[in-house]
Amino acid sequence: MALFALLLVPPLASAGGLEADLGRSESRVRSAPFPLATGRTVWDYGLDERLERLGYERVRGRRPTAPGEYFWGNELFWIYRRAHRLRGDDHPAELFGLELGAGGRIVGYRGAEEVDQDALEDAARPRRVEVPWLEGELLSESLAGDRAPRRLIALDDLPEHAWRAVLAAEDARFFEHAGVDARSLARALLANAKAGKVTQGGSTISQQLIKNRDLTPQRSLSRKASEAVRALALEAEHDKREILEAYLNQVYLGHLDGLAIHGFGAAARAYFSKPVEKLDLAQAAQLAAMIQGPNRLSPQRHPDRVRKRRDWVLSRLEELGWAEHAAVARARRRSVEPRITRPEAPLAPHFLSWVAAVAEEEAPRRLSKGRGVVVETELDPLLQTHAEQTVRAWLKELRRKNRSLARVPLSAALVALDAETGGVLAYVGGDPAGERRGFDRARSARRQPGSAVKPLLLLEAFESCGSREPLHPASRIADEPLRLELPSGPWEPVNSDDRFRGVVDVRQALRQSLNVPFVRIAQWCGLEPTAARARRAGLEIPRDPPPSFALGAVETSPLELARAYTVFATPGHTVAPRPIRRLERPGGRRLHGFKPRTRRVASPESAYLIRDLMLDAARDGTARAAAIEGFDVAAKTGTTSERRDAWLAGHAGSVVTVVWVGRDDAKPLGLTGSRAAAPLWQRFMERAVKARPPRQVPRPEGIETLWIDPETGLLVRQTNKRARQELFRRGAKPRRDRFWRSDEPAPVIR
Repeated sequence: MALFALLLVPPLASAGGLEADLGRSESRVRSAPFPLATGRTVWDYGLDERLERLGYERVRGRRPTAPGEYFWGNELFWIYRRAHRLRGDDHPAELFGLELGAGGRIVGYRGAEEVDQDALEDAARPRRVEVPWLEGELLSESLAGDRAPRRLIALDDLPEHAWRAVLAAEDARFFEHAGVDARSLARALLANAKAGKVTQGGSTISQQLIKNRDLTPQRSLSRKASEAVRALALEAEHDKREILEAYLNQVYLGHLDGLAIHGFGAAARAYFSKPVEKLDLAQAAQLAAMIQGPNRLSPQRHPDRVRKRRDWVLSRLEELGWAEHAAVARARRRSVEPRITRPEAPLAPHFLSWVAAVAEEEAPRRLSKGRGVVVETELDPLLQTHAEQTVRAWLKELRRKNRSLARVPLSAALVALDAETGGVLAYVGGDPAGERRGFDRARSARRQPGSAVKPLLLLEAFESCGSREPLHPASRIADEPLRLELPSGPWEPVNSDDRFRGVVDVRQALRQSLNVPFVRIAQWCGLEPTAARARRAGLEIPRDPPPSFALGAVETSPLELARAYTVFATPGHTVAPRPIRRLERPGGRRLHGFKPRTRRVASPESAYLIRDLMLDAARDGTARAAAIEGFDVAAKTGTTSERRDAWLAGHAGSVVTVVWVGRDDAKPLGLTGSRAAAPLWQRFMERAVKARPPRQVPRPEGIETLWIDPETGLLVRQTNKRARQELFRRGAKPRRDRFWRSDEPAPVIR
């Protein structure tokens, strides 16, 4: 019955070509499609770089005529997008144009059907309404991130002796049989019987392709039968050269630096430091020889073994009449001395580990049986590359500028989220120059956030303030010595500069990151109500928290803090970080969809007011090192006691980003958030905010602009010589100063 069921398994799908299809046992991790929204320039999006990463070719002087081409003109940017699969649907190849305005800004779209063939840049044509996109980029060919990126090759570009060597080693009658070679199978059975063990295989290249792409690793009679039947079906649907090309792009050829090498393109680069088109006969024969046992025949560990097998392949080539005797003799004299090129590792190794954990949780039975999945993430490959390069360069710069950090376990983490969906756009879990995997500091490291927690405390203060009247940006707070009696003894918080300023308003307290006023705010509104609101935003704060939690004496991770900070970008609700958008079978059938998950934390008005205070902190406060010219930056630094950890959390445009810098041994870093984290945040976000579609934070209807006297905290007329503009939430504002008599200043919170 089991055998009959396996025989009924359908063959590989043929839509989109054999290389584009996935076997049932193959996995892929992809980025989401990139929308080309109006309002950004071609350079902001890095459009040419994105297209080059996808393997597109730029053409000049003409409109693209084939998928995979693009044309960059003064008024139109034409892209002939390739056919691709998106959310279970197949999208055909499509030509579309981006209408460009001044400075290369995208102002509209053009469809292929709207174009006059003789007028490439006729601006009078009607515009297309739908926002076009670029297809997602392949991030990894395994959930473990343990495969080096393949370099896909076309059979027509490969020297004949390269693919002939493979046929000589694995399937000399490939072009003669129909998928199963009875003669080779009989010969293998006889040889194995004589040797008393398995010495020969007998599987054809088609069978090997089916086995590697579509079947589980188990060995059984029923599986071999399924392999044979599926190989026959494969050859009935696909051309021989197409099958051979897919095999050469897929075949496993060993491990280097912990990464599996698949395909002749990647192997030629890794073992011989050259493109596959330039492989000579000896090198081609060596790769063909390694197919039988890539690790047993490793040229690094077993050069004698691989040379013996290579020479046998050369002999087979001569025996089959596919190579001249003189050429074979020259190739035999060559030693096995490959020039190893370290393979390029997949992007975002810590992120891939997180993706794998989520996938295994959602599809445990499928993955435990060796079945493949396709994962669509929201990671932006351009921003991820930029994040890794920026973190690597910044840590190197910190070590160079600070001798005390030159030989210590310095590290960093960076998390960037889409403000609306929670999609993870960039993710760095440690120093990219060091270990590629291992401990993930973005998700698993728990450190105190210091003053980065202060904006989250204001959520309760501005929303409800326990049972008291809500505070507002002009509320007056005493910045004076404070002594609290705690069970552990007296506690006297101080500001970072050991100075007191008398009476300050909330705006000044956040701009200068004053500690004492924030302890007073938490005390005034109630420690538990304040902590409860911060918990709702995503921080883990214990019940009955000590007053020190108001200064960030709680533990969190960069990922948790990023989630909490989405409340200021929405504004009013948090968006859960979303590593995966869609999980599906290799054939396209959905396994699980992941919608954005939001949670209301405070009113839009309260969150908007706090965001405005953070804008001030980035313009002229402790976060000014994070400012980006031309963009509203809402950010807050964080520095823990003894300058142990440095943070910068905030958002600009459609991106919310948190950066942490510290030491893995938990010893003091010795630098503040403004010195160690803010510059890193700024360098990443300066490009990130431009490279994503534009987004504005809407001003809630309940926000009004009024004028206050900063010395009294009272509302005054605009004509008052001390008047300063301030934002308030309707129903939470100070009383008005009556000009005909002297009023008492607004009360001070102590």
